Amino acid sequence: MAWRSAPPRTLGCPARVLIGIRFVWRTSGPSAAADKSAMSCERHNAAMTEIVGAEAPPVHRCAWADSSDALLLAYHDTEWGVPIRDERHLFELLVLEGAQAGLSWNTILRKRDGYRAAFAGFEPAAVAAFDGGDVERLMADAGIVRNRAKILAAIQNANATLALHGAGTTLVDHLWSFVGGATRANPIASMGEIPSETDESRAMSKDLRARGFTFVGPTICYALMQSAGLVNDHQLDCFRRNEV
Repeated sequence: MAWRSAPPRTLGCPARVLIGIRFVWRTSGPSAAADKSAMSCERHNAAMTEIVGAEAPPVHRCAWADSSDALLLAYHDTEWGVPIRDERHLFELLVLEGAQAGLSWNTILRKRDGYRAAFAGFEPAAVAAFDGGDVERLMADAGIVRNRAKILAAIQNANATLALHGAGTTLVDHLWSFVGGATRANPIASMGEIPSETDESRAMSKDLRARGFTFVGPTICYALMQSAGLVNDHQLDCFRRNEV
């Protein structure tokens, strides 16, 4: 194990690098005072000292995120299950969850930047204004999933999102109403216990379809509920369980 002292402040102690050396501090004898002084310096400088080469404790994640894929790990560790109450962000997740149908989530994550560029940053009003020319532009864009039905669904869902405003609500308030406005934490011990749909996702699906949304089946709705933090389905032993 190596210790590297940070440069900003040493409180009168010389900076040093200790590599593979075991130090024994004397408690008596002529050098004891010097040793105690050195110990005091080390203690005061502890906050500025970095341990190099120390083995980090194991990090427990949800089984589905047990992967070497950096994008998937980052998504799990920083985004999945975090409560979202921003309409643009919720609309983005709605479009991406629909685009995933029949594909892996890794594929969608790799195309996420392409989607943001192609769909005007997922601003619902901008996407709702897309016309036939935009559809053809999107069909030629390799940065997204070039599926006409999914592209048309995104535009239709943008218009349905705006229609919610006309009905006196928002996409945020409407979606969160299916869980009573607060995240529901499910006691998930293993990946096999995660449902593909629930009574709430079925009710959401039925309601959204009636309002003109498409690509919003019960399974897609539940995936949206998970990603947007309407439910907390991090496994009980996952380090993110109590952080979101």
